[in-house]
Formats: sequence, structure tokens, C-alpha cells
Amino acid sequence: MPSASTKSRRPRPMNVHVHRGSAAERKYRAVAGVPGLMPEESVQGLPSTPTHDLLFHGGKTIRNLTYTNFYVGADAWDQSDIQNIDRALDAAMSEPTLNNVMAQYFTGVPTTKFVASKMLAGAAPDQVTKEDIEQLVNTLHGQGKLSGLDFSSTVFNFMLPRGTVLVDDPTAGETTGGHRAKRRPIGDEDDKASSLEGLGGFHGSVQVSGTTIYYAVGVFSAADGGQSNGIPVFDAPWKNVVATFYHELNEARTDPDVEQVINGGPASLLGWNSRQGEECGDFPVFEADPLTKVFQEVAMAGGGTAPVQFQYSNFVHGPEGPAASPHPPATQKATHRRSAA
Repeated sequence: MPSASTKSRRPRPMNVHVHRGSAAERKYRAVAGVPGLMPEESVQGLPSTPTHDLLFHGGKTIRNLTYTNFYVGADAWDQSDIQNIDRALDAAMSEPTLNNVMAQYFTGVPTTKFVASKMLAGAAPDQVTKEDIEQLVNTLHGQGKLSGLDFSSTVFNFMLPRGTVLVDDPTAGETTGGHRAKRRPIGDEDDKASSLEGLGGFHGSVQVSGTTIYYAVGVFSAADGGQSNGIPVFDAPWKNVVATFYHELNEARTDPDVEQVINGGPASLLGWNSRQGEECGDFPVFEADPLTKVFQEVAMAGGGTAPVQFQYSNFVHGPEGPAASPHPPATQKATHRRSAA
């Protein structure tokens, strides 16, 4: 049962990648929703709309996406894993049969451009929070390491190395004098959402000098020593990384400003999001049992395969794999209650 603090929270759309049946899923589903969305009404004589179809709320989408990968704790990464991740993620995000599915959420087939990845020197951090990532974005921006890219259509991916735990609680640690202080407990069971409890990653945005910068962060999902970190599904951990960021990048391009809504902005800033607050990657993970129904290796037009997580498709009212031709634009639009004057 959700804690009292969870029950009283404002409904929030989801921007996370969580493991089915995990504590992280319970936390986020307990508060998931779209603020002010009008309740669904049936229309006599028309078939009912599947309850988890995505609705367009009027916000921004990114049809032509650019992304780049930052490898945190470069000293801890295996070069072959980096090469496999960069290659497979680029192939998956550019794959025509997969983009044919996502075309329904745009005015045409979406495109992606991969900009060469970068290494962030250092050892693997024990733990990383949302606050850490946002501070890192600020630091890299100040150093000019994000320059040369159009912030309005670019997502900066932060890949965490093996063993690093991702925590969504900003109070899990404090920075004092430039050094990370002793970590505090994440919180009670109802509020836990770390990668040790099923959190694979999330996407969001941060305001830097009046500019919105989009980012995504994900863990090196693996089962080591009897403990699972993230969402380990495939036979090689690097494949899990690719599937996580395939999930996050598709959500970022269909719903880039979700962070502003979570922080109290109007729901009209959302792009595509279901009545339950789910983005395109969420419901397939919640419902798939086993997860291999939606986590699969897909043949690429350029040869070989890439590990992906199937996204939600209004066209089939559920998760969908590769499609031979582009789907027509989805037409569902959300209706929101007007705020009181």
C-alpha cells in the first residue's frame, strides 16, 4: 500500500524505465497520472478505445532527434561494450521498420542522428542521483562540452558503468565542498526507487542559463553476485543498456518536456502520454510476462541485429515490433479541465 506521503502527491506522468513487479514500479504506478485530464467518456455506437492508448496533450515532440552518449566513470568501461552499445543503439534508432511504428506519433517518419560518444574520465561512482546528473549537465555546459548541438532537438545520454546504482531520491547524498558526503538511506519501502529495486533509467530536462537541455540516464543492467542492478533481460549486459536507451530516446522524442509537468507545469506541455501517465515505453514493460515478450533482438536493415524494447502502438493498441510500412498519424487528443480562475 502506498505511504501517506505517496497518496497525497499530485498525479505525475512517468519518465522512468522500471522493472515489472519491482518496488520501483510500485512507487511510480502509485502516483502515475496526468493532472487535470478529463475522465474517459464512452460514446454510444463507437467501439471503446483501449485504456492505455497514448493521447496527444499538445506539447512538444522531436521528429528529427540528435543524441550523443557520455560514458560516466570511463575507467570502469570495457571498450568492446562501448563499441557494441554505440553501434547497436545507432542501428536501432535508425532502423526503418522500428521507426515505422513510431511514425504514428509524428507528421512523418522520425529520424535520428548519432554524434560520436565521449568518455568522462574517472572511476565508477558507487551511486548516482538525479541531482548528480543535472549538476553534471550544468558542469559540461559550462566547460563547453555540449556546444555545437541544437539543444532543442538533442538528448544527452549518460551511461553508468557496471556496479553504479542509480537513485531517484535527491536526498540520498549531499555534496559538501565539492566532495560527496556519506549516503543516507533511500527512504521507506514505499518510496524506494533505485536500480537495485528495478529502476533502469529515466529521461528529463534541466534549465541551464535559460536554455532547456534534454538528458537521459541509465544503468549497466546486470545480475552480479546474486544481486540485480537495473533491468537485466538479455544474455549480455551491454544489450540491456541498448534496450534501456532505446526506451528512453523514444520517450524523449515523443514527450520531451515531461519534466516540466512533473515539476508543476501544465499538462498541456506533455507530448504523447496515456491517461495513466504512461509514455510510449512504459505499458509494454508493465504488462509483459515474461519480459522477453517485449525485449527482443531485431534484424537491422544494414545487417545484424540490435536488442530493443518494443514500444506501445496505438495502431495495434499494445506493444508492437517492426512494421513493414509507416503507420498513419494517431489522432487521439487529450481533453483537460480548465484551471479555476
